[in-house]
Amino acid sequence: MTACPVLLSHDGLPVGPHDFLRAWSFDPAVIVLLALSAGLYLRGVLALWESAGPGHGIRHWEAAAFTGGWTTLLLALVSPLHRLGGVLFSAHMAQHELLMAAAAPLFVLGRPLVPFVWALPINWRRTVGDWAAVAPVRGTWELLTLPLVAWALHGLAIWLWHAPPLFEATLRSDLVHTLQHMSFLGTGLLFWWTLLRGRGGGIGRPAAVLYLFTTSLHTTVLGALLTFSSRAWYPLYAPATAAWGLTPLEDQQLAGLVMWIPANLSYLIAALAIASAWLKEPAPRVALG
Repeated sequence: MTACPVLLSHDGLPVGPHDFLRAWSFDPAVIVLLALSAGLYLRGVLALWESAGPGHGIRHWEAAAFTGGWTTLLLALVSPLHRLGGVLFSAHMAQHELLMAAAAPLFVLGRPLVPFVWALPINWRRTVGDWAAVAPVRGTWELLTLPLVAWALHGLAIWLWHAPPLFEATLRSDLVHTLQHMSFLGTGLLFWWTLLRGRGGGIGRPAAVLYLFTTSLHTTVLGALLTFSSRAWYPLYAPATAAWGLTPLEDQQLAGLVMWIPANLSYLIAALAIASAWLKEPAPRVALG
């Protein structure tokens, strides 16, 4: 079996401990998109704050959340973790969880669409507004952000991409690998946007807790299946794990634990925060007649 390009470092060998810190990825498309998103957000925030005053339109903590999401994306897609994901399944899993459970909610909290629009010339803003109001565009967005639809799409992406044929295809093809990352981040953004923003600022808090709990539940099941399986699901990783002191099965078990425990903390923390806010809400007054 020949190793796929994703598994190779700059010297034609699998990325190992000896060159890990030098294994940065500089995919032009990723770099351009990261630079463009940061530039648009900064330009839009400065325009907003110049017009309405610092902290208005986009609050300081929202700008900090976007910065955290952007930095997480940089860590997942540019840092040596990206190259290591072609060698260790556990690193690949960590990369995916950074996209879905860290970068996605931070981006949603950062409200990037507002600064992105403000970064545009005034006549372009009107064009974007007119385009967003077109019935097919508005209808598609409303469908995708229905809580049940966003929840189902996110769950489907997680389970389908961990099917061995599809997952190993990402190790053979850069295009399939990119599609996998786009689906994880895209469905993650939809899922978290529906919970935290949605129509009128997000769905009801009890429903949000339910969707977070069920997402945590099914990812726990997948993590447990990976952890306790007696066979390695992805044989393509087998030639490269020994350099890192792991057998393929140990690497898979570690990946399962990454999905099972630290990644689920994101859902648990969000659920607890939403539940806490829900419990602090004043009870509705009942008319006595």
